[in-house]
Order: sequence, then structure tokens, then C-alpha cells
Amino acid sequence: MAPWPELENSQPTSEKYTVKADGEQSAKPEKAKETEKDDTGTAITKIELVPSHSTATLIEEPTEVEDPWDLPELKDTGLKWSERDTKGKILCVFQGIGKFILLLVFLYFFVCSLDVLSSAFQLVGGKVAGKFFNNNSIMSNPLAGMVIGVLVTVLVQSSSTSTSIVVSMVASSLLPVHAAIPIIMGANIGTSITNTIVALMQAGDRKEFRRAFAGATVHDFFNWLSVLVLLPLEAATGYLERLTNLVVESFHFKNGEEAPELLKVITDPFTKLIIQLDKSILNQIAMNDESVQNKSMIKIWCKTFTNVTERNVTVPSPENCTSPSLCWTDGLYTWTIKNVTYKENIAKCQHIFVNFNLSDAIVGTILLITSLLILCTCLILIVKLLGSVLRGQVAAVIKKTINTDFPYPFSWVTGYLAILVGAGMTFIVQSSSVFTSAMTPLIGIGVISIQRAYPLTLGANIGTTTTAILAALASPGSTLKSSLQIALCHFFFNISGIILWYPIPFTRLPIRLAKGLGNISSKYRWFAIVYLIVFFFLIPLAVFGLSLIGWPVLVGVASPIVLVILLVVVLKILQSFCPGSLPQKLRSWDFLPFWMRSLEPWDKLITSLTSCFQMRCCCCCRVCCRLCCGLCGCSKCCRCSKCCEDLEEGKDEPVKSPEAFNNLAMDKEAQDGVTKSEVDASGTKIVSSVTAL
Repeated sequence: MAPWPELENSQPTSEKYTVKADGEQSAKPEKAKETEKDDTGTAITKIELVPSHSTATLIEEPTEVEDPWDLPELKDTGLKWSERDTKGKILCVFQGIGKFILLLVFLYFFVCSLDVLSSAFQLVGGKVAGKFFNNNSIMSNPLAGMVIGVLVTVLVQSSSTSTSIVVSMVASSLLPVHAAIPIIMGANIGTSITNTIVALMQAGDRKEFRRAFAGATVHDFFNWLSVLVLLPLEAATGYLERLTNLVVESFHFKNGEEAPELLKVITDPFTKLIIQLDKSILNQIAMNDESVQNKSMIKIWCKTFTNVTERNVTVPSPENCTSPSLCWTDGLYTWTIKNVTYKENIAKCQHIFVNFNLSDAIVGTILLITSLLILCTCLILIVKLLGSVLRGQVAAVIKKTINTDFPYPFSWVTGYLAILVGAGMTFIVQSSSVFTSAMTPLIGIGVISIQRAYPLTLGANIGTTTTAILAALASPGSTLKSSLQIALCHFFFNISGIILWYPIPFTRLPIRLAKGLGNISSKYRWFAIVYLIVFFFLIPLAVFGLSLIGWPVLVGVASPIVLVILLVVVLKILQSFCPGSLPQKLRSWDFLPFWMRSLEPWDKLITSLTSCFQMRCCCCCRVCCRLCCGLCGCSKCCRCSKCCEDLEEGKDEPVKSPEAFNNLAMDKEAQDGVTKSEVDASGTKIVSSVTAL
């Protein structure tokens, strides 16, 4: 296809043509022309025009295959700094300071909402999660222990809580170390659901959602693939238990001070005004303590006084006395002296629900809904603020700083430096979920690439284990060894996963799998919710239920499923790389029914099922859109509500026609098979879709 200048130069100009009053055309000939007469004897001049290009050529534009994973250009649509006057520059500076302060405020409430969300999950499902640890016979099965770790961490939304329960059970000799290691692996998987939920909040824009969901699920795939390899290896060899036991025995660790939780110092003053929990109840439930089954997890008394006094008490017989010298009888009863602990409540906690006589489930549901709404609102506002701040030169500098590699031959060092940065940032905020969740919107708007987010996520995995090690070092002497060994198991598990899935570029499968899932979820956004439900709830619950029935049943049901999955993977690899080695029928998936090889039938089904809800939501969207438009003053902001002016997809686009096609001769010829182009007031032709065809 030729460019426009060539088209304009190749056609004759309109000055060479004149139009008669009766609508016929005549020309001032410069080259060969023919003169004929019609039946009435009127002279007709015929000019041979050989257009070098067809009409369709003018409409086609060069189509370049756009990589959906390329980082978008964050262009600055406002005035440049040099174009502003003094007042405009001062106003711009104050706007920047105000946006930065707002960003910190929204980020603070975002982190607080994550903390409250974790408390809500513990209130709703904490006791159920604690009961998972009661059956030690099930946890002796490594696979069942792993899914218990996933379920408990998903239910309480905190890997630290589930790990502390495991440490308490190991220290109390209720659980051996080799049975606790699969639970730690499962906790590593369960903690990655938080940033995946955060990525769902960016589902409004397909391109942003593709990047954000892939950036969040790269953490999931790393954990799942690591467990897939290391869990059988640990069950067969026990290398993590032996390695950590060797480290603990070799180094004589002493009790130290607890590491300061820097983020908790900032967020606790606010979150403690909302809810406070007595997390020791979860440990007691896990240890099968019947006395706390009906006890509420909501903390009522924050300040208590415990007094131990000696009292005279009656005992059934002299054998129950504390000592023979402290035992006497008065003829009817046998008395002795015992230490009696008396607990006196002094001051109540100062949170919202302290005086409400509500059950844990009701309070947890209220907090769950409220924290999710605050989380969504803060995330949307953070994305909008980042989108307005990270424009032009600022965005170029940040993107270049984060995503640029070191010069050759040291480019490989960049990824390992990113791992250290991720570990350091996680150590500062004391939570891998907070760090990865805060990074997810940056991936969505295109500031951080998937390739750079992957090592940062791996560093977050390392950083959260270092905080666990420091917390273990602060444990009392009776639990120091067990808690430290569990924390080291978590640390070496993540190190082993990094060795498996990072050093060699070919082995970075989590990036490829996350991109594939991001492409599917951006096209069928309901698939993201299906992925969350299946991988974090249905599969762990199914494995746990089959484990309750018995090990043979689990093997009998899981073996055919695993064989089918392996067969599909092998067949897909052969179709991609060695199709000639397969029969003609197996070179594609066309031999399967359409609903088994495509998501389109399922998409139509889900769309039809949710159509009634879409009509109801449209009213809400219309109201929200009008409020949004009233605040921002825009005229095109919401596509779904149809309350604002919107450009329809496929609408005619203005195309500047070359000079050669402005003559009436070409227009008259075009009328035979092609619709005439419309001309607007500015002289620009609008080529309709019929003309394009």
C-alpha cells in the first residue's frame, strides 16, 4: 500500500476537468484523447484514466501487530511547564503536593482495609480454620496437610496467623516437624490470594486488567509450581527437615528482642478503633481446647489484673492435698491450701463493637463488606491518582529506572537486585501481601512490567520469611527451636523455588502461565473469578474431603485426573513443537466438542444468566456516572450507562482524501458500486463503512 503523497501525485488534478451545465464532463487534453459521436451526433470526449490505486487502498491503514504486554506510553495531555505562566506554575506545584498527600492517605486506608479484611476473615472462618488442625491423622498425609495450609490461610487471610498456629502445635508436640512442612507450603500458596483479589478491582479496563491480573497471578503460579516439585521431593527425602535441623543444631541461637513491626506502628492506632481480636483463641482451638469453643474472638477487656492468692479449698480426700503439712479435716470436709488465680477486668477496649452483643459471624460479615468497599474505593482512587501523576517525563523516568537492565554483560544482575529490593521492602512493611497488593495497580497502569514484577514478588517471598525468623528468635526458650525450624523451612522452601524457576530464562514458567491467564481473563473476565474459586477453594476442599474418607480413595480419584492433565500437556507440547509426529486428527483440538475446547459457549451461557443483573446494575451505573460527570465535568466518561456522550465502536472516522479524488468524475464513477462519501464543513471526507467494504 502506497503512502498518501504518492497517491496524490499519481492522479491528475481537478483543474484539467470542466463540467458542462448538463452534468457531463469535458477535459483540456494534454495527452492522447479520443473523440466519438453518439447516436444523436453529439461529440463526446473520452479520456483514459488509469488510477494507480483502488478506492479500498485509500481506506486501509498499515496494521501493525500490537503486543498487548508492551508498556503503554503515559503521555502528558496537559500544558507543558514552559507554556505555563507564573500563576500556573505555582498552581501546578500545589496540585502536585496535594496529589502526593492524597496518594499517601489513600495508601494508608488501603493498608488498613487489608488489615481489617484479615480480621473479618478470622471472625467469619477462624474457628472453622482452627478445627482443620484437630485431626492429626489427616495432617500426616502431606497432600492433605498442604491443602489445609491453603484453606486456613485463605480463611484467615494471614500466613503469619496460620504459621503461628503451626509453631504452637509443634512446640506442644502435637505436630511433628515433617507434618508441619506441607502446611507451611500451603500457607505460602494461600497468602497469594490477597493481591489476586486486588487485581479484580481493575477489571473495568481490559488492558489494565490483563497486566494487573497477570502480575498478581505470577505469584500464584510460582507457589503452585514450587509445591508441585518440592512437596513430592520433601515427602520422599525430607531434605527441608534435615537441612533446617542441621542449621538449628549448628548455630546456638539465643532469645532476642522481637523485631519491630514498622507498619503496625502506623496502622494500629486506626485499626484498633475498629476491631480488636483475641488471636490466642485460634491456637487453643487448634490444640483441641474445648473451653474456648463458644468463646468470642472479639476482645472486650484490654486491661486486666491477674492476682494469685492462697486460699483454703476443700478436696475429696487427703490424697488431693497439695502437701501433708497443708492438709486437715474438720470432721466433714478435707481442707488444703492452694494458689488461686484471680483475674480482674479493669478497662474495656476502645473499638466500635465493644458494647455490641453481636456474634462473631455477624461482626465479621459487616467488617468484610465494609473493608472490601473501602479497599475497592481506595484502589480505584490510587489508580486514578497514579494515572494523573505518572505522565510525561515523570513516567518516563520512573519506568526507565524500574524496568531498564544493567548494560551487557551485567544485565543478569538486574533481576537479582530486584529480588533484594523486594525482600527489603517486604521487611520494612512486615507483610508480603501489602507489598504485592500495592504493586498490583502499578503493574496495571503500565509502570512496572511483568518481567520486573516477577523478581520483586520473589523477593517479597524471601522478605516475609526473614520477618518470621526474627519473630522466632524472640520466642521463649521452650518454643525457640521449633518455631525457628519452621521459619527456616519456609525460608529454604522459597529459596529452592527461586533456584527452580528463576536463574535460567527458559525455566521462568510462571511468567508465561500468568500471561496466558491474563489474556484469557481480559477476554472473559468472569474466568478470573472461576480461577479463584477453583484453585483456592474447590480443589483444596475436594482434596481435604477425599482425605477424610481415606488415602486409597484419594489416590483412586486423583490418579485418573492427573493422568488426563499430563496427557493434555504432552499433547499440547507436541502440537506446538512436533505436529508432524502426531496423527492428522490430533494435530488440533477440533476433534473435541466446541464447549470443551473454547470458552465462547460458556461465555454466552454466563452472559445470558447474568443479563437480568446487568439491567439492574445499569441503573446504578447511570446514577454513579452522572455523579462522576458532575464532579469531573467530563462529557465522555462511562460507556456502560449510556448517560454521557460516547463514541460508538466502529463509528465512521474522518479520512483526509487526496486532491485527486476531489473531482466529480471519480465521485460519479464511485456511485455505481460504492456509496458516496460525505463531506463535512471543514472539507474532510468521512468514508463510510460501506465505502470501506
